[in-house]
Parts: sequence; structure tokens; C-alpha cells
Amino acid sequence: MQKAGTVLVLGLALNGVAHAAVRSLENDEERSVRVLLRQEALGYENGEGVERNPAKAAALYCKAARLGDADAQFNLGWMYANGRGVERSDATAAFFFHAAAEQGLEQAVRMLATVGGPPNYVPDCMIDHAPPQMAELRPKAVPLAARPEVIPPDAPRHIVEIVKKHAPQYKLSPQLVLAFIKVESNYDTIALSPKNAKGLMQLIPETAERFGVSRPYDAEQNIRGGMAYLRWLMAYFEGNVPLVAAAYNAGEGAVNRYRGVPPYAETRAYVLRILAGFSRISHPYDASVTGPSPQLPQMRSMGR
Repeated sequence: MQKAGTVLVLGLALNGVAHAAVRSLENDEERSVRVLLRQEALGYENGEGVERNPAKAAALYCKAARLGDADAQFNLGWMYANGRGVERSDATAAFFFHAAAEQGLEQAVRMLATVGGPPNYVPDCMIDHAPPQMAELRPKAVPLAARPEVIPPDAPRHIVEIVKKHAPQYKLSPQLVLAFIKVESNYDTIALSPKNAKGLMQLIPETAERFGVSRPYDAEQNIRGGMAYLRWLMAYFEGNVPLVAAAYNAGEGAVNRYRGVPPYAETRAYVLRILAGFSRISHPYDASVTGPSPQLPQMRSMGR
């Protein structure tokens, strides 16, 4: 996932792309890898062109599932639900069906009714042990003032000025905030997503209310609300930028449930875009804002 070429591609400008398209874009390289892994797994599962090998099929499906492939997640859930070449486990099946269902796979939603809700653990094969961008969770003790800020050349001046004006209050890097604005709305003040997320930082109604935003299409109020949420997430995930980005996209509940970046193709791509715009995996945080996620110790033990 975190190859340098991948980050470079994700960092390219997305001018003129509609907001809905920006959020659904996937990196071609990673998508190709997911498809190839799933196709190879399917061959081993059914003995198509190769000798049938359910264990190898499950391992390949899980690699694709870690990359966010919903079909691979469903197929692996099916194997565990039916004991197809693996030890039958409704709990493990539920994990994979739930991940696929959250990405919109309708058949996974139906299968969840037969195996129950998501388990409270992450299957071992889904633990991506210490990938490069995720390995160091704790922020380095470097104050924001000592970090050079790179302002995107395509960022409108009035938006940059608002961000720079309020970033010190929220103890956030302007570069980081602008990275979120770029990915979320492409600097479109009146952006509206299919999920009713509004404005520059794409605040859903619940988040807007949570952080006191009554006029989400007011650029300054929207940015301040988004900054307040980012400041909270920074404290909750102790400055871990990949986890903060994943939570901004998928919700902190999903990050806690999966003990790291959720296995959704959209969220994985989203995290890489934020990293491409900010280029650092840690950020100072204000521990007085909120206590840390109760799942952080387990995430660290899993190399997240």
C-alpha cells in the first residue's frame, strides 16, 4: 500500500474533479494488485487451472482483504461460514462479511444475518505487521513552529488565510488542514456529498452539530469546525496522522473496531492522499482535549 510510487501518484493534483469522484478514486496499482490476488485465490479455492488448495486460497484472499477488496472479504467470509477448506468460524466469517457490508456489498449484508455481528477481535491474517508509514505511532517532540510548512500552490489564497489564522488556536499544521480540505472538497466551499457532508471540510450534520457549526457553507465556520474535529482526533489517536485520517473518513468507531485503518478501499486511498499532502505520519497533539482511544495499546502491539 505505501510504496513511494503510490504516494507520488496519489499526491498529484485533482483539479476539476467532482467531490464525489475524488472520494471514490482508487490507485490503479493497488486496485490491480487486489484483483490479481483475488483471482489467484479463486483459482486455488476451486481448483481452476491449479491444484485445489483452500489454505493458500484463504491466505491470498486475506492479502486482498487487507487491501480493502470487498469481494475477497466476502469470499473469505463464505469460506469460514461454511468451513470450506478452513475451520468453520461464524465469528471470523462475521468479521469479513461486516467489512464487505460496510463497503456496500449487499450479499454480505444478507450473510451477516446468518453469522451475527462483527467480533471483538481482528483475525491474525488481517494484521499488516508494521507497514512503513504506520510503524511509528508516537509523534516526535518537534513543535509545529519548527516544522517547515508547504502550502499547496493550488490552494485559494482566501482559504489559506483562514487556515493560517485559526490553525494556531487548534494547534494544527496549516499544511495538514489544507491537505484535508484538498482531499475532502478540492477547495469547493459549497461541496455536498451523497452522504450530506457539506462545505470545505465536508462536515456531516452530526459532526457539524458536535463542534458548533450552524452554517456549514460559511468557509470560516466550516474550517473551524473541521479543525476542532481534527484537534479532537489528534488527541484521541495521540498524533497518529494515518489513524486520524482514517477516522475522519470512516469514523473513529471503525478505526477502533478494526484496530487500525479499516480495510476499506476508499479509506486506504484516502489515508494515502492525506499523507501525500502532509508527508509526515505524526503530529503534536493536546492531551487535554480528550483521553486516548482505549484501543491504542492493542494497535501498537499489532504494529499499527
